[in-house]
Amino acid sequence: MYEDVIPSLQQAYDRHAAQRDAAGLADWKIAERQDFASRLRSEGKRTLLEIGAGPGHSSAWFRDQGFDVTCTDLSPAMVALCRAKGLDAHVMDFLHLDFPPASFDAVFALNCLLHVPGDDLARVLAAIHRLLRPGGLFFYGVYGGYSFEGIFPDDHHTPPRYFVFYPDDELRRRVAPWFDEVSFRAIPLEDEAESHFQSLILRPKELA
Repeated sequence: MYEDVIPSLQQAYDRHAAQRDAAGLADWKIAERQDFASRLRSEGKRTLLEIGAGPGHSSAWFRDQGFDVTCTDLSPAMVALCRAKGLDAHVMDFLHLDFPPASFDAVFALNCLLHVPGDDLARVLAAIHRLLRPGGLFFYGVYGGYSFEGIFPDDHHTPPRYFVFYPDDELRRRVAPWFDEVSFRAIPLEDEAESHFQSLILRPKELA
Protein backbone atom coordinates (compact mmCIF):
# COMPACT_ATOMS: atom_id res chain seq x y z
CA MET A 1 0.00 0.00 0.00
CA TYR A 2 1.12 3.53 -0.78
CA GLU A 3 0.63 4.54 2.86
CA ASP A 4 3.19 1.91 3.85
CA VAL A 5 5.99 3.34 1.69
CA ILE A 6 5.42 7.02 2.59
CA PRO A 7 7.54 7.05 5.82
CA SER A 8 10.66 5.68 4.11
CA LEU A 9 10.19 8.00 1.13
CA GLN A 10 9.89 10.99 3.46
CA GLN A 11 13.08 10.01 5.27
CA ALA A 12 15.00 9.44 2.04
CA TYR A 13 14.00 12.75 0.48
CA ASP A 14 14.42 14.74 3.69
CA ARG A 15 17.98 13.46 3.95
CA HIS A 16 18.79 14.26 0.31
CA ALA A 17 16.92 17.56 0.04
CA ALA A 18 19.99 19.82 0.07
CA GLN A 19 21.80 17.60 -2.43
CA ARG A 20 18.83 17.66 -4.80
CA ASP A 21 18.45 21.41 -4.43
CA ALA A 22 22.07 21.88 -5.52
CA ALA A 23 21.73 19.58 -8.54
CA GLY A 24 20.67 20.75 -11.97
CA LEU A 25 18.20 19.19 -14.42
CA ALA A 26 19.28 17.15 -17.42
CA ASP A 27 18.81 18.87 -20.77
CA TRP A 28 16.12 16.44 -21.87
CA LYS A 29 14.09 17.13 -18.72
CA ILE A 30 14.34 20.86 -19.38
CA ALA A 31 13.12 20.27 -22.94
CA GLU A 32 10.13 18.24 -21.69
CA ARG A 33 9.21 21.02 -19.28
CA GLN A 34 9.50 23.67 -21.98
CA ASP A 35 7.36 21.67 -24.39
CA PHE A 36 4.63 21.30 -21.77
CA ALA A 37 4.73 25.02 -20.98
CA SER A 38 4.39 25.83 -24.68
CA ARG A 39 1.32 23.61 -24.93
CA LEU A 40 -0.19 25.25 -21.83
CA ARG A 41 0.31 28.71 -23.31
CA SER A 42 -1.17 27.69 -26.65
CA GLU A 43 -4.32 26.52 -24.84
CA GLY A 44 -4.54 29.49 -22.49
CA LYS A 45 -3.91 27.43 -19.34
CA ARG A 46 -2.86 29.43 -16.28
CA THR A 47 -3.08 27.47 -13.01
CA LEU A 48 -0.68 24.59 -12.48
CA LEU A 49 -0.17 22.07 -9.69
CA GLU A 50 3.17 20.30 -9.46
CA ILE A 51 3.03 17.11 -7.39
CA GLY A 52 6.23 15.55 -6.10
CA ALA A 53 7.86 18.93 -6.59
CA GLY A 54 11.09 18.17 -4.73
CA PRO A 55 13.06 21.36 -4.02
CA GLY A 56 10.85 23.35 -6.41
CA HIS A 57 13.11 23.89 -9.40
CA SER A 58 10.37 23.22 -11.94
CA SER A 59 7.67 25.00 -9.95
CA ALA A 60 9.85 28.11 -9.71
CA TRP A 61 10.53 27.92 -13.44
CA PHE A 62 6.82 27.64 -14.29
CA ARG A 63 6.09 30.57 -11.96
CA ASP A 64 8.77 32.65 -13.67
CA GLN A 65 7.13 31.82 -17.00
CA GLY A 66 3.95 33.49 -15.76
CA PHE A 67 1.90 30.54 -14.52
CA ASP A 68 -0.01 30.52 -11.22
CA VAL A 69 1.77 27.64 -9.49
CA THR A 70 0.99 25.52 -6.45
CA CYS A 71 3.25 22.64 -5.45
CA THR A 72 3.23 19.66 -3.12
CA ASP A 73 5.71 17.11 -1.84
CA LEU A 74 5.56 14.48 0.90
CA SER A 75 8.96 15.61 2.26
CA PRO A 76 8.81 18.51 4.75
CA ALA A 77 12.43 19.37 3.95
CA MET A 78 11.62 19.63 0.24
CA VAL A 79 8.58 21.79 0.94
CA ALA A 80 10.73 24.10 3.09
CA LEU A 81 13.06 24.55 0.09
CA CYS A 82 10.08 25.31 -2.14
CA ARG A 83 8.81 27.93 0.30
CA ALA A 84 12.29 29.47 0.49
CA LYS A 85 11.91 30.09 -3.26
CA GLY A 86 8.65 31.96 -2.58
CA LEU A 87 6.44 29.12 -3.80
CA ASP A 88 2.98 28.18 -2.52
CA ALA A 89 4.03 24.73 -1.26
CA HIS A 90 2.30 22.10 0.86
CA VAL A 91 3.29 18.82 2.54
CA MET A 92 0.90 16.35 0.90
CA ASP A 93 1.07 12.84 -0.49
CA PHE A 94 -0.68 11.82 -3.68
CA LEU A 95 -3.78 10.48 -1.94
CA HIS A 96 -4.26 13.59 0.19
CA LEU A 97 -4.13 16.40 -2.33
CA ASP A 98 -6.43 18.59 -0.31
CA PHE A 99 -7.69 21.06 -2.90
CA PRO A 100 -11.25 21.55 -4.14
CA PRO A 101 -12.32 19.62 -7.25
CA ALA A 102 -11.41 21.20 -10.60
CA SER A 103 -8.89 23.56 -8.98
CA PHE A 104 -6.25 23.50 -11.72
CA ASP A 105 -5.82 23.84 -15.46
CA ALA A 106 -2.80 21.54 -15.40
CA VAL A 107 -0.90 19.02 -13.27
CA PHE A 108 2.83 18.39 -13.69
CA ALA A 109 4.35 15.17 -12.33
CA LEU A 110 8.01 14.54 -13.17
CA ASN A 111 9.53 11.30 -11.86
CA CYS A 112 7.38 11.07 -8.75
CA LEU A 113 4.51 8.70 -9.56
CA LEU A 114 7.03 5.88 -9.98
CA HIS A 115 6.95 5.57 -6.18
CA VAL A 116 3.26 4.57 -6.13
CA PRO A 117 2.66 0.82 -5.67
CA GLY A 118 0.90 -0.68 -8.65
CA ASP A 119 -2.19 -1.61 -6.65
CA ASP A 120 -2.65 2.05 -5.66
CA LEU A 121 -1.99 3.78 -8.99
CA ALA A 122 -5.68 3.83 -9.91
CA ARG A 123 -6.53 5.68 -6.67
CA VAL A 124 -3.82 8.25 -7.35
CA LEU A 125 -4.90 8.79 -10.96
CA ALA A 126 -8.48 9.29 -9.77
CA ALA A 127 -7.25 11.91 -7.26
CA ILE A 128 -5.39 13.80 -10.00
CA HIS A 129 -8.38 13.58 -12.35
CA ARG A 130 -10.57 15.14 -9.64
CA LEU A 131 -8.32 18.22 -9.43
CA LEU A 132 -8.24 19.00 -13.15
CA ARG A 133 -10.71 21.26 -14.86
CA PRO A 134 -12.48 19.96 -17.98
CA GLY A 135 -10.06 20.20 -20.88
CA GLY A 136 -7.08 20.38 -18.53
CA LEU A 137 -3.67 18.84 -19.15
CA PHE A 138 -1.64 16.35 -17.13
CA PHE A 139 2.09 15.81 -17.71
CA TYR A 140 3.00 12.31 -16.49
CA GLY A 141 6.71 11.61 -16.82
CA VAL A 142 8.45 8.55 -15.36
CA TYR A 143 11.30 6.16 -15.98
CA GLY A 144 10.16 2.79 -17.27
CA GLY A 145 9.95 0.59 -20.32
CA TYR A 146 10.16 -2.68 -18.36
CA SER A 147 8.46 -4.32 -15.38
CA PHE A 148 9.76 -3.83 -11.84
CA GLU A 149 8.16 -3.25 -8.46
CA GLY A 150 9.87 -3.09 -5.09
CA ILE A 151 12.82 -1.60 -3.24
CA PHE A 152 15.40 -0.63 -5.84
CA PRO A 153 18.53 -2.68 -5.05
CA ASP A 154 21.09 -0.10 -6.21
CA ASP A 155 19.37 2.96 -4.78
CA HIS A 156 21.81 5.59 -3.47
CA HIS A 157 19.22 7.05 -1.07
CA THR A 158 18.88 6.01 2.57
CA PRO A 159 16.55 4.33 3.26
CA PRO A 160 16.30 2.82 -0.23
CA ARG A 161 13.16 3.85 -2.08
CA TYR A 162 10.23 1.87 -3.47
CA PHE A 163 9.91 2.03 -7.27
CA VAL A 164 7.45 0.79 -9.87
CA PHE A 165 8.34 0.70 -13.59
CA TYR A 166 5.93 -0.28 -16.37
CA PRO A 167 6.32 -1.34 -19.98
CA ASP A 168 4.97 1.36 -22.28
CA ASP A 169 1.78 -0.47 -23.23
CA GLU A 170 0.92 -1.25 -19.63
CA LEU A 171 1.39 2.33 -18.45
CA ARG A 172 -0.78 3.64 -21.27
CA ARG A 173 -3.44 1.05 -20.44
CA ARG A 174 -3.42 2.01 -16.76
CA VAL A 175 -4.10 5.71 -17.42
CA ALA A 176 -6.81 5.07 -20.01
CA PRO A 177 -9.83 4.81 -17.64
CA TRP A 178 -9.31 8.43 -16.50
CA PHE A 179 -7.41 10.18 -19.25
CA ASP A 180 -7.27 10.54 -23.01
CA GLU A 181 -3.78 10.45 -24.46
CA VAL A 182 -2.66 13.67 -26.13
CA SER A 183 0.89 12.49 -26.74
CA PHE A 184 3.33 9.75 -25.75
CA ARG A 185 7.09 9.68 -26.20
CA ALA A 186 9.72 7.15 -25.15
CA ILE A 187 12.95 9.09 -24.62
CA PRO A 188 16.18 7.04 -24.67
CA LEU A 189 18.48 7.48 -21.69
CA GLU A 190 22.25 7.59 -22.04
CA ASP A 191 23.93 4.43 -20.68
CA GLU A 192 20.52 2.81 -19.97
CA ALA A 193 19.94 -0.07 -22.35
CA GLU A 194 16.94 -1.51 -20.52
CA SER A 195 14.92 1.56 -19.58
CA HIS A 196 13.82 4.89 -21.02
CA PHE A 197 11.78 7.91 -19.98
CA GLN A 198 8.05 7.74 -20.63
CA SER A 199 6.55 11.15 -21.39
CA LEU A 200 2.75 11.35 -21.51
CA ILE A 201 0.53 14.36 -21.91
CA LEU A 202 -3.03 13.48 -20.95
CA ARG A 203 -6.44 15.11 -20.83
CA PRO A 204 -9.10 14.17 -18.24
CA LYS A 205 -12.00 12.14 -19.55
CA GLU A 206 -15.57 13.08 -18.82
CA LEU A 207 -16.61 10.36 -16.43
CA ALA A 208 -20.19 9.22 -15.99
